[in-house]
Amino acid sequence: MVAEKDKMLVGEWYNANFDKELIDERTYAKDLCFKLNQTKPSDLRTRRRILRELLQNVDTDVIEILSPFMVDYGYNVHIGEGSFLNHNIYLMDCAKITIGKNCFIGPNCGFPLIVEKRNEGLEMAKPIELKNNIWIGGDVTILPGVTIGEGSVIGAKSLVSKDIPAGVLAFGNPCRVVKHIIDKSLSI
Repeated sequence: MVAEKDKMLVGEWYNANFDKELIDERTYAKDLCFKLNQTKPSDLRTRRRILRELLQNVDTDVIEILSPFMVDYGYNVHIGEGSFLNHNIYLMDCAKITIGKNCFIGPNCGFPLIVEKRNEGLEMAKPIELKNNIWIGGDVTILPGVTIGEGSVIGAKSLVSKDIPAGVLAFGNPCRVVKHIIDKSLSI
């Protein structure tokens, strides 16, 4: 029999509500998020220690992750150097969430999972990937399975339900490309 965690990690329907391993891992991550969110912003040493324990796949040169910050597991989050996550970010990391280098994510952003079979107690997650040099405005939701190309900017309050190509300005609900960004310093 395949474990629910194994199903989760390969993107199949799984039941997280009755699997002791997943429940324990979520509880551990939520406890660490609570500690982080209760730690004074000036206590950088403690905040960094908690983040290292919570997010094992994060470059040491991440600029900052502001509180409140929440994840489900932590081990599926990958954040590149030079990135900044503003207040009230929720990364529902039941699948891999990759945030590239030099990404700036505005406040109140969320990266959720697919909940079509929620009434049956089942959920499914798909990876989300932000390439390098991305700017995400405030109140943006990025849905499962989405990739945002390098150097793109997503406007505030957007719902990103489909892939966004590299080097564009996109916004709206649903998010759509508005114009191409011409920046010779980006390798796109």
